[in-house]
Amino acid sequence: MQLWVGLGNPGPQYAMNRHNVGFMALDVIADIHDFGPVQKKFAGWVQDGRIGGQRVILLKPATFMNESGRSVAEAMRFYKLEMDALTVFHDELDLAPFKVKVKIGGGTAGHNGLRSIDKHLGPDFRRVRIGIGHPGHKDRVSPYVLGNYAKAELDDLADMLVAIGSEAAWLAQGDDARFMSDVALRLQD
Repeated sequence: MQLWVGLGNPGPQYAMNRHNVGFMALDVIADIHDFGPVQKKFAGWVQDGRIGGQRVILLKPATFMNESGRSVAEAMRFYKLEMDALTVFHDELDLAPFKVKVKIGGGTAGHNGLRSIDKHLGPDFRRVRIGIGHPGHKDRVSPYVLGNYAKAELDDLADMLVAIGSEAAWLAQGDDARFMSDVALRLQD
């Protein structure tokens, strides 16, 4: 069993924020792979399903970004999972918009959701880093990540999310390189 976590903030006012692209990715994965209904658990929203023969639990913490780790740690304990079962989907300032990279472990780069998970569980989890680009100056980061995607970006956003959902079986199988390669190929067209 694997636990896939999408980071974001709860509430309709945050739905299209760049910071919520982790939530968006999980919604598309659940839709493409016919996951079960949403349940309230672990201070968040959970869906259960299968991807490529693997059981995957999707979790969107409803704790706001800064407390995401509390929700994730609760789910990890409940399912008795080790760190290698955890994958976190999150926005990444240091990647160009709509680029997708996977890595295991590392720092938090000032991301409060990652910082919270690190505090509760440690840093050694797989991250699906979803590029949002950098606004250019650190003083503009907060309004940028909490800002909505522009109308001109919505087609690229949709294409990227569908690519992530469509290639998710590679992640479920642990083939991160193939996942990244196939997502990139889909986005070249």
